Amino acid sequence: MGARTRLAAVAALALTGSVLVAGQAEAGGSGTGLRPVITGLDSPRAISLHGGKIIYSVGDGSVYARSGSRTKLLGKVPGGFAQAIDTNKWGVTYALTGAGGEPGAPLTPGSATLFRLRPGKSPVAVADIGKYQATDPDPYNTNGPPDESNPFGVATLRDGTILVSDAAGNDLLRVWPNGKIKTVARLKPRTVKVPPGPAPGNPPAGTPISAEAVATSVTVGSDGYWYVGELRGFPATPKTSQIWRIKPGSVNAVCDPYRPNKGNCQRYADGYTSIVDLAGGPHGTIAVVELAKASWLRFEEGGGVPIVGSLFLQYPGKHHKAGFKKELAPGKLLLPGGAAISRSGTVYVSSPLFGPGAIYKVVKK
Repeated sequence: MGARTRLAAVAALALTGSVLVAGQAEAGGSGTGLRPVITGLDSPRAISLHGGKIIYSVGDGSVYARSGSRTKLLGKVPGGFAQAIDTNKWGVTYALTGAGGEPGAPLTPGSATLFRLRPGKSPVAVADIGKYQATDPDPYNTNGPPDESNPFGVATLRDGTILVSDAAGNDLLRVWPNGKIKTVARLKPRTVKVPPGPAPGNPPAGTPISAEAVATSVTVGSDGYWYVGELRGFPATPKTSQIWRIKPGSVNAVCDPYRPNKGNCQRYADGYTSIVDLAGGPHGTIAVVELAKASWLRFEEGGGVPIVGSLFLQYPGKHHKAGFKKELAPGKLLLPGGAAISRSGTVYVSSPLFGPGAIYKVVKK
């Protein structure tokens, strides 16, 4: 199903309070734990690190930079849902707004837009992602309008351009500081089986169904390649979210689950569930954030119980494929939203995506 529809529904459900998200899940697992470094946040999401600063976004559209005990507002963009952010090598932070509003409704001013933040000044709109996507429909669309847009992930490049993953367009875009946009890669849908326990009215468990990729996340690996993570569209079957490795400079590449080792976009990893963020780290590591272990659909269906998500550190393997992965702070994160890795390998994560939350540092027990 179109990701603008699904992610908007997830946000709307959480904001009604129909799902318990406040606080942290009980500690579980061994080896790593969480230490809060910034607390008292409302719906924290994205994290970026630069020059000793922790830069982060919260639910009202504000983006802050914390250095030591001092916090500075970098800017505020249209809110309602915490924005994706990233900071380039020069210390310039970009914030990406999503579609917002009701599913199927026209985009509102300031939504689906990439902004450049200037402390003490109004954010500058760099590119209207929604307008571009209206001219660049998804040729592999299976649900909803093929020209819909819900940009969800952002990563800055060393040449000053910016990568944007669009969760409704199911693609990766490259944006220039002057507003020029090119389509880097398109993610094709994948046939999955409906998992057990679907909501009434949905196809029976085991029914094969074409599910859209839902490109929620993008990061740059230490190898210079561009990595994109999937949420997986309806029916949100667990363990069917992939991570794609894309050759830098690609234009109109195709990420095809049935030809995963061909072309400029190749499958790097498989077997994840409801990925909402990626963060590149040293020595080929990538932090992978899963919104909910049971999938975003189980979260959307509610039930009033804590929704435990996951944070993994994915290590590289051979032949440009993923190797082993390690879950960090297992069982301790509710609806994690974003992650970042420092140059020394320290991992940070935000949780929960909706409600009172914090930025945490992953520590050894």
